[in-house]
Amino acid sequence: MSELRMYVKREKKKVKRRDKKKAKRRREIKDVELKLICELMKDSRRSDRDLAKVIETSQPTVTRTRTKLEKEGYIKEYTMIPDFQKLKLEIMAITFVGFARQLSPKETEELRQTSKKFAEENPTAVLMAMNGMGLGCDRVFVSFHKNYSSYMKTINVIKQIPSVNTAHVESFVVSLLEKEHFQPLTFKTIADFLLANMKEDVES
Repeated sequence: MSELRMYVKREKKKVKRRDKKKAKRRREIKDVELKLICELMKDSRRSDRDLAKVIETSQPTVTRTRTKLEKEGYIKEYTMIPDFQKLKLEIMAITFVGFARQLSPKETEELRQTSKKFAEENPTAVLMAMNGMGLGCDRVFVSFHKNYSSYMKTINVIKQIPSVNTAHVESFVVSLLEKEHFQPLTFKTIADFLLANMKEDVES
């Protein structure tokens, strides 16, 4: 647990250094901005007019706020969640990877560029690849696959990454063919959580 606290503390310092380099002050997000983000997370297809009714403001305010949030990076992209099974994706894998040693910033950047080039030449359905700490691992991949053979191909590629400790490559595999998952992928729960927190902050 102490190592986890040290990791979190170290990551917070990195964020502060990045903020100083960018020379941008953080600002408190306004209620109307948070409401708009949450409603877009629930359904990004709605028009500005419909969104204005839901968050109880004017359409010009929604349009202006949306543009501002896009410019400032609060909204990174608009997307949707498909039915993975209908797209013939049978497996979702959460893969934990450990490195034999800590990579230098230069090695990390080289690895990022190499991975990017490989992905361009050999498209893979990797949803995200993030650094972290726990279970003796340093990175986690979330990926989708047409079948088990496709999944194993991705695992073999990961094991070929320089400095990867092949003994620390473990996956939790989910069958997307299962009809009764406890909670399928959705952003609505995050939106509801943010709105609930906003309400608590107002009442406290």
